[in-house]
Amino acid sequence: MDCKATVKLGAFSRNGKTRGDYKASDHDFGSTEHYIPCGILDEDTAQLHVTFGSSSKTSDFLVDTLTAWWQGLSVKEQRAIERVQLKMDNGPESSGVRTQFLHRRVQLVETIGKPIQLLSYPPYHSKYNPIERCWGILELHWNGTQLRTVDTMLEWAHSMTWKGIKPVVELSRKLYAKGVTLSKPAMQAVEARLVRNPLLPKWDILIHPARAT
Repeated sequence: MDCKATVKLGAFSRNGKTRGDYKASDHDFGSTEHYIPCGILDEDTAQLHVTFGSSSKTSDFLVDTLTAWWQGLSVKEQRAIERVQLKMDNGPESSGVRTQFLHRRVQLVETIGKPIQLLSYPPYHSKYNPIERCWGILELHWNGTQLRTVDTMLEWAHSMTWKGIKPVVELSRKLYAKGVTLSKPAMQAVEARLVRNPLLPKWDILIHPARAT
């Protein structure tokens, strides 16, 4: 799971190239509409899910994207999963010490009834996350295209392929508040639910459903 750099809509070149006389601005000053792509790559099936958020990159946006991914699975697929293992970078919205992110993940575990394990890449190593290659394919796919509208952005994202499979693309216009944190007493209750690897306490965190503990 990972978020790509913000996509600004407009007649911008984005350093791309295309055939024909398609003039584009070489600077993105004045852009008023932007979207944050958040992706989930299922390494077992090669299915990519991408949600374009119009608000902010927050812990709540990340967990809501993960929740939508789970809800999009069939009942058979959900039952076949024993544990959801997330490989993510250790960014400020998803780190092993981000209180709201951990709180929302505990809630999600109770909702889906499955353990969730967070495996964070160390600083400057997020490039090894398999989903980074998907972002590279997307950039090459829409290279030179002027993403002037939301529909254009979504259509181009949907028409890319990863290992022969088109991604599931969604749009989220939900507004997210920045800087949401938990109080110390509330975080103590969350912390009691976390099983931290003693060797990598901030990088390897497992959460079991309460009824399974």
